[in-house]
Amino acid sequence: MTTKETDRIPGASETGQHRGRRWIGADHPGYKWVALTNTTVGMLIATINSSIVLISLPGIFTGIRLDPLEPANVSYLLWMLMGYMLVTAVLVVALGRLGDMMGRVRIYNAGFLIFTITSVILSLDPFHGGSGALWLIGWRIVQAIGGSMLMANSAAILTDAFPARQRGMALGVNMVAGIAGSFLGLVLGGVLVTWNWRSIFWVNVPIGLIGTVWAYKSLHETGIRRPGRMDWWGNITFAIGLTALLAGITYGIQPYGGHTMGWTNPWVLAGLIGGAVMLAVFCLVEARVAEPMFPLRLFRDAAFAGGNAATLLGAIARGGLQFMLIIWLQGIWLPLHGYDYADTPLWAGIYMLPLTIGFLLAGPLSGALSDKFGARLFAACGFLVMAISFAGLLVLPSDFSYWVFAALIFLNGLGGGLFAAPNTAIIMSSVPADARGAASGMRATFQNAGMVLSMGVFFSLMVAGLAGTLPDTLTTGLTAQGVPAGAAHTVSQLPPVGVLFAAFLGYNPIQHLLGPDILGHLSPSAAAHLTGREFFPHLISQPFHDGLVVVFSLAIAMSLAAAGASLIRGRRTETVAAGSPSPAPDSHPAATAPATTASATTTAPSTGVLRGRVHDSAGRPIARASLTLVDRSGRQRAIASTGADGTYELTTREPSSYTLVVSATGHHPRAVQLDAEAGPVVPDVTLAGLGNVHGTVRHEHTGEPVPDAQITLLSSAGEVVASAATNPDGTYTLQNLAPGAYTVVTSGYGPVLADVTLDEGNSREVDLEVGHHDTD
Repeated sequence: MTTKETDRIPGASETGQHRGRRWIGADHPGYKWVALTNTTVGMLIATINSSIVLISLPGIFTGIRLDPLEPANVSYLLWMLMGYMLVTAVLVVALGRLGDMMGRVRIYNAGFLIFTITSVILSLDPFHGGSGALWLIGWRIVQAIGGSMLMANSAAILTDAFPARQRGMALGVNMVAGIAGSFLGLVLGGVLVTWNWRSIFWVNVPIGLIGTVWAYKSLHETGIRRPGRMDWWGNITFAIGLTALLAGITYGIQPYGGHTMGWTNPWVLAGLIGGAVMLAVFCLVEARVAEPMFPLRLFRDAAFAGGNAATLLGAIARGGLQFMLIIWLQGIWLPLHGYDYADTPLWAGIYMLPLTIGFLLAGPLSGALSDKFGARLFAACGFLVMAISFAGLLVLPSDFSYWVFAALIFLNGLGGGLFAAPNTAIIMSSVPADARGAASGMRATFQNAGMVLSMGVFFSLMVAGLAGTLPDTLTTGLTAQGVPAGAAHTVSQLPPVGVLFAAFLGYNPIQHLLGPDILGHLSPSAAAHLTGREFFPHLISQPFHDGLVVVFSLAIAMSLAAAGASLIRGRRTETVAAGSPSPAPDSHPAATAPATTASATTTAPSTGVLRGRVHDSAGRPIARASLTLVDRSGRQRAIASTGADGTYELTTREPSSYTLVVSATGHHPRAVQLDAEAGPVVPDVTLAGLGNVHGTVRHEHTGEPVPDAQITLLSSAGEVVASAATNPDGTYTLQNLAPGAYTVVTSGYGPVLADVTLDEGNSREVDLEVGHHDTD
């Protein structure tokens, strides 16, 4: 008999397993980058889809043979614009909560699949006119459900996968991809719609298919799953309230009863008032149910409340900027510089590229720097930079120098990129690990609701600004070209929203407004001038600039308010928040050795968050350790898992004495007594590593391996600890063994014994030589 000892290399067995797999496991060091790449693609495709339709509307309406400037078709236009964003605003919280309950990766993967299938259906629209518009609106709403699943869970998946020191960088890449996607969609839509309007949906299909298969194959559940029930009353009241409120705001920009806007429309008032009342009912429901979809208690943390307020204000400011820049470029600047109206969507997207470049440059950089220097300062500075860019755009003339315009929107993009990742890190790091799915959904709700609100707010302000000067400008300009005074007056009394939509869609509405009868009575040169590229842009440039002053002034105020909200600190210091763990899976194989109670007693806080670290005897962090908090009556009070840095957090809801049970694959479990009466001590737990005994059994005369020999491991007290039969090559392995003295015994070939002592985390090789079989 011979024995040989080798030290166990931590992670060696895991590495070997991964080499044998096609896909990276959740415990692989590279898994976090797989999660980042896939969720970034998901966010990108979800947000590109919202803006790709925005700039492609002229081509879409031409393709389905529908005039967007007809008063009866305005509703189709509004719902095609806002339906997707409205549904995402309503559903992301519920789907984030569902991710906490059922698994964030599961909901995320389903979202990718739904999004891809609906992209195919949208591109196959078989109808024209109103029926074609309803097909697109209906299936866009279904597609928004898939997009909501992606948006609600991507930030939570990243927070789970990345340690605190890298979380800001990861969220920065993801969030900037989401925000920049809304601007990349403008370029992509402008390029594709000139070829075929259906191609704006085709482009989602190959990306969606690759992303769906990739997500199902590569993503793993690494978060804390919290079983529970859906808050149906909360979901219903929230959906009705927010839908009614946002729909009321959307329809408020349409004319009603001789007014330039519809704020006196009974249906608009009913939506605004009824929506606000229903949201108040929703808050009452959430304050009373045991498992709310929208945990209002999270707003007790000032950092969480301030971060979401900044998200809402920033979304309104950025959304208004997007709409205004499209109108400015497509309706005024590009035609004045010789571009045909049919080409303005493409070139508007191209000329807005500096805005996207600013986002892409600043976002990941600010995320990485905020991990080192703190998130609040970067978030606040981002909003200040945005406010400066808004001020520059406010004083820019309507017919501007492009390079000045490009510099200002690049600066605005830099500000948005500086803000996005740190703001998300502030929100996600201020909540317990088991609430990250709901928190991610709440953040997305404020962002998407802000985008919908921005359309109502900024279009209303712009219409109000146009209403004061546009009628006189239209009358003067038309009569100067020979249009009869009566006809010019009739045209000037039309609602300004029609002119605004014309500029937004890149249309020249003069031919549509005057009609062939009036144009036919004018000289050919006058008719050509009125319907050419320069008359309409020159006509609306000054009234439009008057409206821009109001719009950008409000955007500056919102940016400054958001900067102030970003500086709000919560109950926890930024150091602690940044150090909150990135949780890992909540279910692992338990070690076979019995648990022991720690000799030292540490202390639990009376109420709040219990934080600590799990490490081995050498001080190395243990990732994916499972922790269960049990009260004196034996009931489970909380569960958690450690992140890659070994840290964990558990929420305690009431003062009590607890037992903290800690276990991890390859380590001896421990039970730690937490005494609520002593004092505030953070419980760090040391787990002893488990070892194994392995070797080869050979025939003592021939040296050939002996298969099916029975190997038994006895403790020093003579109890059987483990047993195994040798493999066809004579090898055996006895795993998950606690440190101690053991005896290895063979049977079936005559008893052979060998003593072995295991130290913590070590592996001992015990080769055995046996004689003839007992039956020989």
